[in-house]
Amino acid sequence: MIAARNLAVVVALGAMAAAGCGLGPGKDEGDVSLTVSRDYGSNVLVQKDDSIHESDTVFRVLDRNAEVDTRYGGGFVQSIDGLAGAQSGGRGSDWFFYVNGIESPVGSTAYDLSGGDRIWWDYRDWTAAMRVPAVVGSWPEPFAHGFEGKHWTAVLDCHASAPTCAAASDKLSPVGVKTSTGPVANPLLVEVGTWDEVRSDRTVSLLAGGPDQSGVFARFVGAGKPLLELLNQQGQPAGSVGKGGGLIAALREGDGPPTWVVTGTDEKGVAAAASLLGPTLRNHYAVATQPGAGAIGVPVQ
Repeated sequence: MIAARNLAVVVALGAMAAAGCGLGPGKDEGDVSLTVSRDYGSNVLVQKDDSIHESDTVFRVLDRNAEVDTRYGGGFVQSIDGLAGAQSGGRGSDWFFYVNGIESPVGSTAYDLSGGDRIWWDYRDWTAAMRVPAVVGSWPEPFAHGFEGKHWTAVLDCHASAPTCAAASDKLSPVGVKTSTGPVANPLLVEVGTWDEVRSDRTVSLLAGGPDQSGVFARFVGAGKPLLELLNQQGQPAGSVGKGGGLIAALREGDGPPTWVVTGTDEKGVAAAASLLGPTLRNHYAVATQPGAGAIGVPVQ
């Protein structure tokens, strides 16, 4: 079975590969960040910056910084530094990539980069969630540089207490998230509040389902006094948090901007989650917490 990310590569390969042949490097576009990891970011294999030119793609940056084996005429990344896609016991693992925290709809040979972009390749078990459309681990993206040339207006929609909203704003405003604004078409929303306060949002409500629906290996169970259930890579329950449980996750429907959610089982949980906004999120798909626990990578290892 071929992962959706690689199907997009195969479909786009003919036209895109031809378009990239014979071009010079072009002008200097600045630096990008490259991360290569496995198991939902739990083990980082490569972490470096690379200078790019206007003809550079995600694949070219990877190929310069790692040993890459491909299939289907070069369009399918089969292995990186010897770690290859495989199936065993009815489960499959493969390479997926993100640019600025968003899973790309086009193949790595077709994604043209801009200075400041964050590229993240991760080797993961995709059996429980074929698609994870957005992640928080490329902070401060996608707030700083957008995606595929789109720069969405980011808006904080806070339902929590005044101190928690102020704390969230202090973390988010330096990366361009507005705390008050007029009507905005198609904004990149950051929803902050307890689960009961934010669950009515259509995109946020995906968290009530499993990772096959939300792409997040955590879910809220119940209302009033909900539990935050944490899942492992296989999508199985690995523990739950009641009072003080918090979560930061990114969700995305369709081609629009992602929705970030900073939420919790109660106000303490929301405050604990908001305190983690920043570089602590890097290389995590999502982050859970409880008072005194710090960041807990999700899925749970």
